[in-house]
Amino acid sequence: MSKKDVSLSVIKRLPRYYRFLGEMKKNGVQRISSGELSNRMGFTASQIRQDLNCFGGFGQQGYGYNVEQLYAEIGNILGVNIKNKTVLIGAGNLGRAVAAHMSFEERGFQLIGIFDKNEALAGQLVRNIPIRHIDGLYDFCKENSPTVAVLCIPSESAKEITDELVSLGVKGFWNFSHHDISADHPDVAVENVHLSDSLMTLSYHINNL
Repeated sequence: MSKKDVSLSVIKRLPRYYRFLGEMKKNGVQRISSGELSNRMGFTASQIRQDLNCFGGFGQQGYGYNVEQLYAEIGNILGVNIKNKTVLIGAGNLGRAVAAHMSFEERGFQLIGIFDKNEALAGQLVRNIPIRHIDGLYDFCKENSPTVAVLCIPSESAKEITDELVSLGVKGFWNFSHHDISADHPDVAVENVHLSDSLMTLSYHINNL
């Protein structure tokens, strides 16, 4: 099966596999069956086998999965070692928190620039990266060729910035704004993060226990 044919639901489960396998690896677990993995993760053993078979399958009958090998294979599938050059737009509270606490380098990205329209923030350091004024975004991208952008800005500001970034070669967006990037740019990769939606989903579950 071509990777392009893998369903989005399978792709969204891969990071969870990666996280669980990483924890097992740290705890010295060397091998695990799909049944044992099912008990730990809450997926059926059949689902786990089907998911992994989308990428060739990595287990051996009667043995199960080698934890370290499967962890490395899923990491390669996710591209965690590629280090895509990334810029972050919006150095307010959310942007600073994302920049400071997200382990970009462990997840396939290299944060190389942080930008904001507030001139008073220019020169301040976040993770030893200086915040730059947004007016310098074009020249910075021309010089450094980032392929990914993190948007931590209001929706009304996102369209203009997104259009500029796409014209500069950015191919993927981690989008904390509510702007619908895909409507204007269907050929770029977008992962939307709606914190309020997640909180309301929690509210639903709490109120229906």
